[in-house]
Amino acid sequence: MNISEKKKLERNKFRKLRDYISLNQIENVEKNVKLFVKSYLREYKNIGYIAIYWPLKNEVDIRSLKEKYSLALPRCNDKKELLFYPWDEKPLNKDSEGILSPINSFPLSYEQISIILVPCLSVDKNLIRLGYGGGYFDKLRRDKNWSNVPCFGVLASNCVSTIPLTKAVWDIPLTGFITEKEIFV
Repeated sequence: MNISEKKKLERNKFRKLRDYISLNQIENVEKNVKLFVKSYLREYKNIGYIAIYWPLKNEVDIRSLKEKYSLALPRCNDKKELLFYPWDEKPLNKDSEGILSPINSFPLSYEQISIILVPCLSVDKNLIRLGYGGGYFDKLRRDKNWSNVPCFGVLASNCVSTIPLTKAVWDIPLTGFITEKEIFV
């Protein structure tokens, strides 16, 4: 079985597990994200944008961070690149993947982002993230400058893999992850 086939099996397994996440779990993941962001950013004097995601089916919704922080949302373009844009009051439009995102005229640079929070289907203790397979976050983080921006996965604890996930050469480990039960850094 090749890497793509193994990852497909893992995606199916963790999508099913994610379907059983309770509302209480989701709310507690969100609480831990807020606690983590608050304590993490306390160390910095010049806080930039916090890059988050627009939640899709059963992903933890962390958009409430907008009440306290300047947020950036990703936008996928036709070249299969992911760029972050400030999330302001302007209406959002669907990007090339059909996900709501800003259409501002200027993307943010790695210097303007303090932290990236990404959704995960799963993650293991080696900080290998299982996403949907588009490779957008890994491609972005292959860039030396973007790889220095701390990147944390957001998911419920039942989706943390107890065994190492299949790792491809293009997979870039996260900085850590946040669940309702732990903040793993």
